[in-house]
Amino acid sequence: MAEAAATDSGEAPADGEAGPKLARRVGPVMLLLFVVGDMLGGGIYALVGEVGGEVGGAIWTAFAAAFILAALTAGSYAELVSKYPRAAGAALYTSKAFHRPFFTFMVAFAVMASGITSASTLARGFAGDALGEFVDVGVVPVAIAFLIVVALINARGIAESVRVNAALTLIEVGGLILIVVIGFAALGDADADFSRNLEFKEGVAPLFAILSGAGLAFYALIGFEDSVNIAEEVREPSRNYPRILFGGLAIAGTLYLLVTLIASGAVPTAELAGSSAPLVLVGEQGPLGVDPKVFAAITLFALANGALINMIMASRLVYGMSEEGIVPGFFGRVLSGRRTPITAIAFTTAIGLVLVSTGDLASLADTTVLLLLCAFTIVNVAVLVLRRDEVPHSHFRVPTAAPVLGAIVCAVLIVDNDAEIFLRAGLLLILGAGLWGLARLGGHRPETTMPDAG
Repeated sequence: MAEAAATDSGEAPADGEAGPKLARRVGPVMLLLFVVGDMLGGGIYALVGEVGGEVGGAIWTAFAAAFILAALTAGSYAELVSKYPRAAGAALYTSKAFHRPFFTFMVAFAVMASGITSASTLARGFAGDALGEFVDVGVVPVAIAFLIVVALINARGIAESVRVNAALTLIEVGGLILIVVIGFAALGDADADFSRNLEFKEGVAPLFAILSGAGLAFYALIGFEDSVNIAEEVREPSRNYPRILFGGLAIAGTLYLLVTLIASGAVPTAELAGSSAPLVLVGEQGPLGVDPKVFAAITLFALANGALINMIMASRLVYGMSEEGIVPGFFGRVLSGRRTPITAIAFTTAIGLVLVSTGDLASLADTTVLLLLCAFTIVNVAVLVLRRDEVPHSHFRVPTAAPVLGAIVCAVLIVDNDAEIFLRAGLLLILGAGLWGLARLGGHRPETTMPDAG
């Protein structure tokens, strides 16, 4: 995908005012771990079965299609972050390309809302079959309690949250590697049937089945876009970021393809589709199969980790927007002693509680993907618009076809959603527009939502 992967001799200068800057202490290895760790979230643990229900036994095809879409959009992010090595991501690129404060805010709010819907998806997964290995309780009450516990960890402090995240990341990555090992050992098992990987859902054209499953599968691949938020702390971002981003995407995509091939071969598609913890079923197979409770526990840890990451991101975005005067000022209130954004945490948690009470696993995942696809479409267009903006340092340049195809495919996947998904996403965006209006009624008149938009 590299048309020209330019290097720079030093740190790419960031646009902006003089003054202290963030320290560039993140090297290639740390950046790779961040990208891979962010992508290898809880989605794969909960959604393999849901994707199988859409596409049939050929689950890997939906993940391969989602990987191609992710690679196209990642190319746009690689160009933009190496061109503008600033924290802020999609909102910064929208601001620079279109110079429309409200539009920029809505993109930022869509990204924030996707974090809440993602955490809600994982909360529903947490309350499903994996927890059922230990205790039989209602899904909604457990999902609500789960989000409250996540909020308490979030409110306790960022240091504590990051330590919890690091421990849970090791567990979830280890779980995926264990699935691959168990699956290879089960190749000779009498019950294994790897020809299922070539079977599509009956009564549905394979192309439509793949597209339908790709939307859900894309949920498991999101996360690469979050790494742009540490761009100001990466050494030589114009050289390091593009190759590390594509490398991390390749690692995560390869691991996901292995897991889906093994899952479909090891367990009948109908059984996978009927479970909210499908990898627990896979973990039981073959001579190396483990007690279901072991993999159920790993699944619960993975889901908890993903929810915590997303709620940290969402609450900090709300807090940051309050600090900029973009949403009402009371969202900037900080918990005394802990110095955490307590009002923003309460607000994002409240939205999550409503979502887990009204949506199921698949619909919440689809809502997350819809919100991010909207942002990704805009980023793919922005990279083309910003080709006119010259910067003094060399940077990665993705082939023009990539953002064009990325925008088209994102738009196609946006259209391929049910009315319920559009309604839920639309209500969240209306809430965002209302907060913008309240801030302006309160006397705030932001010229732009991002610095250096000009």
